[in-house]
Amino acid sequence: MRSLSYTAVATVLGVSITAGQALSEEWSYRASVYLYMPETQTGLATPTGSVEATLSFKDALENLNVAFMGAFSASRGPWTLVTDYNFTDLTFSNATQGPAYSGLDADLKTQFLSAYALYQVRDSASLRVDVGAGVRWFSTDTRLTLQAGTSPQEVRSTDQSWVDPLIAARVRVPLSDRWNFMGMVDYGGFRSGSETWQALATVEYSFANNWNVVGGYRYIFRLITRSTMATTALASPARCLG
Repeated sequence: MRSLSYTAVATVLGVSITAGQALSEEWSYRASVYLYMPETQTGLATPTGSVEATLSFKDALENLNVAFMGAFSASRGPWTLVTDYNFTDLTFSNATQGPAYSGLDADLKTQFLSAYALYQVRDSASLRVDVGAGVRWFSTDTRLTLQAGTSPQEVRSTDQSWVDPLIAARVRVPLSDRWNFMGMVDYGGFRSGSETWQALATVEYSFANNWNVVGGYRYIFRLITRSTMATTALASPARCLG
């Protein structure tokens, strides 16, 4: 049996440009590039034991090797197509309890691409609601090294990718002429040993025509289990920032 869980709680800061937001039969587009500062929790379970590593918010940028984060959407009438891509390459170390090992080194390369087709079911002056479906491609190349203590060095690694179907919902709430709130959730997997879900909340400020600054938080979870036996996995609660 082998299971891999990945949890990221992130601060999201970005700049977006929008062309044509009004509901119409013409296509309108939106592109965003953002800074993604995750608290990353990674666990790898094997027949000989479980190995886990955690990277806090404050250490994320210091331990970041490479990152790219961006999103693009296109809307026409009540339909919106959304893509969101994230790549991070992190290297960090954690202390371990007890004398068996002297420390834990983690090398984590993670990519995910989410794509959705959303349909507008409500559009009023105070609330817009979209629902839809999509897919998420997730890829991880994870290497966790337990440094020798009283026990010899051990290495646990996995290099895998998956595609999961998703259902999703999104709400937009105008707060003023320049401020807007957006919340989005999705859930997917729908098969034994595979689960993914995400919650995203952002606040957007329009500082110029078609230009916006966005800030918020994201929680994304991914679990994959390969086993001929029943397996139960639990994720730690997300940290909430305000």
